[in-house]
Amino acid sequence: MPHINLQLSGTPDADLTLRSAAAVTELTQRILGKKPDVTVVSVQYIPHDQWIVGGEPLSATGRNAFHLDISVTDETNTKAEKAQYLQAVFETMSGLLGNVHPVSYIHVIDARAAAYGYGGLTQEYRYHHG
Repeated sequence: MPHINLQLSGTPDADLTLRSAAAVTELTQRILGKKPDVTVVSVQYIPHDQWIVGGEPLSATGRNAFHLDISVTDETNTKAEKAQYLQAVFETMSGLLGNVHPVSYIHVIDARAAAYGYGGLTQEYRYHHG
């Protein structure tokens, strides 16, 4: 844990995938205090003509975009940490993609510990038996 879903505009690029996954994993460890050995990053690419912002495809604007959802156990991060994470992710992804549309969303999903986990165990169970 956590699980990160990262969508990038454009065509699949193996090098960009690895650099993006490494960057968000590092930020997730450094800012949110999550263990990299149980952090999962799924990367998907969406063509510029299929990514629409304000009714206009990115292909018409010449911009790039990303969307990041990260699920973390509720009450394990402060508002300040989450705000710092959003800023750092936006800056990092802007550097990796270039010309990023400001309407690129980051969503920190606070999942209840009893409803979230890996390896068949909830985070609530890990807390009580760890």
